[in-house]
Amino acid sequence: MENPEQRDQDKTLICDPTQINATQENEKIIEWEDFGHELARLWSLTSALKEANEKKLNLQEKLQYFIQVKTESLTRLNELEEMRERLVARKVMMGNMSTRCKVATEDAKKQEKMLSAELRSWLVAGTSLSVARKRLQESNRTLNEKRGYIKLKNMQRKLRARQQYMISQVSLLYPVKSLVGPAQEEELESYPSSSRLGNSSVSKPINCGTLTILGLHLTMRPFTKMSFFTDKKEVQKSATALGYVAHAVSLIASYLQVPLRYPLRLGGSCSYVNDNVPPAGPTTLDLSWKTPLSATVKPVEFPLFLKGQDTTRAAYAIFLLSKDIEQLLNFIGEDSLGPRHLVANLKELLSRVQSSEFIDTS
Repeated sequence: MENPEQRDQDKTLICDPTQINATQENEKIIEWEDFGHELARLWSLTSALKEANEKKLNLQEKLQYFIQVKTESLTRLNELEEMRERLVARKVMMGNMSTRCKVATEDAKKQEKMLSAELRSWLVAGTSLSVARKRLQESNRTLNEKRGYIKLKNMQRKLRARQQYMISQVSLLYPVKSLVGPAQEEELESYPSSSRLGNSSVSKPINCGTLTILGLHLTMRPFTKMSFFTDKKEVQKSATALGYVAHAVSLIASYLQVPLRYPLRLGGSCSYVNDNVPPAGPTTLDLSWKTPLSATVKPVEFPLFLKGQDTTRAAYAIFLLSKDIEQLLNFIGEDSLGPRHLVANLKELLSRVQSSEFIDTS
């Protein structure tokens, strides 16, 4: 029985003249004699098409395989690149660690050298300390004996004799003499009645004439009554005399090994006296006991001359110089004649040191 769809299709082919013409154009009339050859050619083309399809499938499989291999190789290359970056980072870190290790090694060597040097110094110090201890023990052993005490007293007498000789040279260098005349005057005519330091001894009037040091008379009239009509030569002579006194006091203090309470800065006729003034802020009670003296005390210089200076500061400098002489007199067991008698106190100091009682003093 004939299929209705096939029948409709045949009707369409029969009814459609364009299709009929196209079919007629594509149709090829083959002779019977050539039918076998044409059939063989079609068979061979079919076989070639089949082989081409098979080759295509094989090529597709190989292409898929190559794509997969390429993907895997790219993945491995990425992994290798990450591993290489990690390796480079590790190498950099190892280089930094090696550099730090070298620096630490050098520091350790330096510290070892420093410690070895300190150890050697400590060993030397320990050796010298043990030697000093032995000497001290021997000295104590000899001092405990009668001869040791006598030897110590002899050494003290020799030391004082040497000090006496050196101070006598100072007396020859700066001789203090008394010139007796009809017009006699005290060295210091007036001083402020009250002072920040106070007077440790009462002034005693002396009548020993006019005292001079190296031929120069020290008068305090310019320091207390400075005016436009004051003699400039008199001012210069007083400053020079004060420079002589300051130098003599400095030499005597160094020979007696006495640190002056008010240090001197020598400069001839332009010398200065230093006074350690406490700070103006907190009081001494507020200062910590751990604070060093150099951090809390500020030295102030006072001039021993009048040229371009204030008379009050110059008079105070002379007062401090007299206190230094008083300190030296107290050191040898003598009292001061008073702060108004600067050259007289120096003369008393020189005479007491050059006396025989100075050597016999224990």
